Amino acid sequence: MNTSTPPTTNPPDPQAAADILARLASVIESRKPAHGGDPDKSYVARLLHKGPDAFLKKIGEEATEVVMAAKDVQHGAERAKIVHEVADLWFHCLIALAHFGLTPDAVLAELARREGLSGIAEKAARPA
Repeated sequence: MNTSTPPTTNPPDPQAAADILARLASVIESRKPAHGGDPDKSYVARLLHKGPDAFLKKIGEEATEVVMAAKDVQHGAERAKIVHEVADLWFHCLIALAHFGLTPDAVLAELARREGLSGIAEKAARPA
């Protein structure tokens, strides 16, 4: 197993990480066609203009690339490959959140709610 260091060896503190997500969400929000985002000049505006099928397809592609990167790392590739692909996945998920009127804060709040819960117990408590 490759244990090379990912590109960022000193991750930002939790507040800085939340700020990064908030800034990115703000940029994505500004790219919405309703806010003047131009599909001819902005990748985000183009995806949002095309509608959910476009960005949901990208989420599926990026999720597959995360899996493939993890498999590659198992066989000696640099761990940074996973970081790169997860960043792409998160980015496209942020686009989906924006489309549906949600923010990264909603996801962070849900993760905070789950903190300290057993994953098995949390899943068992979900409605069927």
